[in-house]
Amino acid sequence: MQVDFYHLTQVPLERALPQIAEKVLAAGARLLVVADEQALRTKVDQLLWSYAPESFLPHGQAGGEDDARQPVLIGDDAEAGNGARHIALVDGRWRDEALRFDRAFLFFDEEKVREARLAWKSLGDREGIERRYWKQNDAGRWEQAA
Repeated sequence: MQVDFYHLTQVPLERALPQIAEKVLAAGARLLVVADEQALRTKVDQLLWSYAPESFLPHGQAGGEDDARQPVLIGDDAEAGNGARHIALVDGRWRDEALRFDRAFLFFDEEKVREARLAWKSLGDREGIERRYWKQNDAGRWEQAA
């Protein structure tokens, strides 16, 4: 199981999440996007429709009749109604339920650094978990720092 920590310092979630989602879908996989707050889930929903003028990421909000058909599903918990094996935690809050997936992406900003450090540390003691920490360089590109 791999957990990728994405520290958002220069590129906001609005640019980082679609890049990850595109890569997941290009690999033939599905993605579950999780956030506690409805406002953030709505923001992600709008973002996935409009992040690039020439494309969009097919997705839906959890709780609908077509959850199982959605390549990307947005919800408030780690229940993958679309059968996703990848989970993106976009509110900066780690959930141990993410360990049921093959890969987890934890996006966090400066306000959530403390919580991310605690999650990093707690996951370090668990067998079978590979952690990766990604930070942005001065040009805004992702670099693996740990």
